[in-house]
Amino acid sequence: MSNLDDSAPADSFISKEDGIKYWEGISADVNGMLGGIPAVQGFYGILRMDLQGSRTFLAKLGIGSKNGRHKVINALEGGAGIGRVTEGLLLNIAEQVDVIEPVAKFTAALQSKPGVRNVFNVGLQDWQPTDEVRYDLVWVQWCAGHLTDIQLVEFLGRCREVLSPDGVIILKENMSTRGCDVFDEEDSSVTREDTKFQSLFEQANLRIAATELQRGFPESRNLKLLPVRMYALKSKA
Repeated sequence: MSNLDDSAPADSFISKEDGIKYWEGISADVNGMLGGIPAVQGFYGILRMDLQGSRTFLAKLGIGSKNGRHKVINALEGGAGIGRVTEGLLLNIAEQVDVIEPVAKFTAALQSKPGVRNVFNVGLQDWQPTDEVRYDLVWVQWCAGHLTDIQLVEFLGRCREVLSPDGVIILKENMSTRGCDVFDEEDSSVTREDTKFQSLFEQANLRIAATELQRGFPESRNLKLLPVRMYALKSKA
C-alpha cells in the first residue's frame, strides 16, 4: 500500500478504470471476492463469521427471520460481486433484492435467482435509483473504498433519497490502522479511518443509529486482518 504523494488526499489516486480492470481479472468465486483469504490455512472460517456478524448486527436492529424480528420488503446491495451476501444474508430476510455490480461476469448467476429483481451492472458512482422502489435495507460491504470521498457522499445521498421511512443503510468496511486513509495501488481503493467515515456520513445527511466491530475473524502469527466496522445509518431528515 502507498499514498504515492503524502501531500495529496488518498482518495485522489482512485481510478474507476483501474479498479474495474483489477476486478475483471479476478475469478468469479468466493476466494477471488475475498482476496484469497479463504484459501489461507485456518482462514476459511471468515466466510461464516462474516455472515454471522452481519446477521447479529441486523438482529439488534430488529431485522431478521427468527425470534420475532421482521423481514423487509425491498433490499439493495451495492457492490454485490458474485452475490455472496445477497445469497447468504439478504435473500433470507428480504422479499426482493436489487444488486449493483459493475463486473457483469460476477452477476451472471444472480440474474435468474428467485428473489433477485434487478441487477444493475454499473459502478456505485454511476447508479441512479428509480422512483418506483423504496428500500427498507441497503447493504454496502467492502466496496466503498473504490469511491472517492465525494462519490461516496453522493452515492449515500442517493440511497438516502430512496429509503423507506424506517429504512436503514448498512455500511461494512475495513478500517485503517495507520492514523490516516491509505490508498492501495493494487486494486485502486482506499481504506478509510472511522473519523473519515463519520465526516462523510454527516455530509450525506445521515446519522449513525448503531455501530460495532465485526468479531471472531481468525488470525495467525503471519496474518491479521484489518478491523472491520459495521455502521447502521438513517436519514437525519
